[in-house]
Amino acid sequence: MAKLKQSQSQKQALSPSQVLSASILQLNMTSLEQKILDELEKNPILDQNEPEVENDSQTEADESVDFDEDPNEYEPANIYEKSEEKDFDGAIPQRLDFIDGLIMQLDEQDFTDWERSIAEEILWNLDDRGYLAIEPVLIGDRYDCEEEEVLRILKKVQRLDPLGIAALDLQNCLLIQARGADKNELILKILSDHFQDFVNNRYEQLQKKLSLSKEDLSKVLEQIKKLNPRPGEGKLDANAEVLIPDLILIQTADSWKIVVNDSWMPELSLNENYSNMLDQTDVSSDTKKYLKEKFNSANWFIEAIQQRRKTLVSVMSAIINRQYSFFKDGAGELQPMKLQDIADDIKMDISTISRSTRGKYVETPFGTYELKSFFSEGYTLDTGDTISTKTIKQLLKNLIDNEDKNSPLTDTEIAKKLKNKGYPVARRTVAKYRENLQFPIAKLRRELIH
Repeated sequence: MAKLKQSQSQKQALSPSQVLSASILQLNMTSLEQKILDELEKNPILDQNEPEVENDSQTEADESVDFDEDPNEYEPANIYEKSEEKDFDGAIPQRLDFIDGLIMQLDEQDFTDWERSIAEEILWNLDDRGYLAIEPVLIGDRYDCEEEEVLRILKKVQRLDPLGIAALDLQNCLLIQARGADKNELILKILSDHFQDFVNNRYEQLQKKLSLSKEDLSKVLEQIKKLNPRPGEGKLDANAEVLIPDLILIQTADSWKIVVNDSWMPELSLNENYSNMLDQTDVSSDTKKYLKEKFNSANWFIEAIQQRRKTLVSVMSAIINRQYSFFKDGAGELQPMKLQDIADDIKMDISTISRSTRGKYVETPFGTYELKSFFSEGYTLDTGDTISTKTIKQLLKNLIDNEDKNSPLTDTEIAKKLKNKGYPVARRTVAKYRENLQFPIAKLRRELIH
């Protein structure tokens, strides 16, 4: 509760420039470009610079991540370098566009800054069906709050359009839609109290339990079947998205150079003619007031874009510092790392780190990654050592991918194999991770190949 009150007071104290900076930071590359074009159109103080043959304004990074240095002594760089211009053919990632639309709907909710960060975290963790692909308790771990707080915010997110988005499972998805559409009590009773009979087509049992005729039950079932079991289908297909990286990592002999990939966007400056009018005596006070407001808006906008660059580089630098082995070994093993760790390292608020990592991508020599993918909860072994849960999930995935498809591994057998590899994980934990990876139980995996 103390955290919530603190968050509310922080939100109330935000200046217009801070609000703008936060909104610019959360934009992906395509949305940022559109935002710049919109501002150029509505603010006469803003000018678009003509591109130069040689860009003398490009700044070389004075500090890089040196792999010969002790990573604990590394200080994150505070400057950025802009990349060579690239043609992305105006590609608009469908997945990101859909999620951005959902995030815009959050403006209609009465969220504090801290609550909104959690709401956005939920939206960035949807699977291709539109369901929440991560346990709410894990989101609570990231934001240092109780699972009940996450579930309270989740209920608000689930009221967004389309209804049923961010559902925990099929039953939850259909119930959300039925309640939102004011379906009758009989439909709600079937979905809440007799769901297993419904999904397993045990219609005779439903008739008996609900004292319904076959005809009446058929009418009710027809209404239920009109609900959408996959509200994100066709909009959240990860294979369909075209990504524009926000950052590019260039490997040198013994370090990394962090490049901000925005040189293809319009360069902005302040219109000198309008700026000079503020000092002219023959300009009316109303005109000066209007120009002053536009001048402030333009200045804040340029500063917000510059701050976005610096923040992304600072966050990426801290991530490299924390995930030293991953980058040194070329997609090596990730270490447990939370948003709060990076917030502490670079002395920024956790909501800023959250905005900096969701929907932001970095291109590396060994693949393109969303910045949030470098974060992972820790799993404590019997030895007392802590490893990333992503490491365990990858081992689990490898076991299932390489299992005998005629005799798939049960969760108990997987747990034994992981223990033999030095990872003593409980069977229920294996089941949870398997479900996170969207693998069905052993029986269904065997049936799927026949």
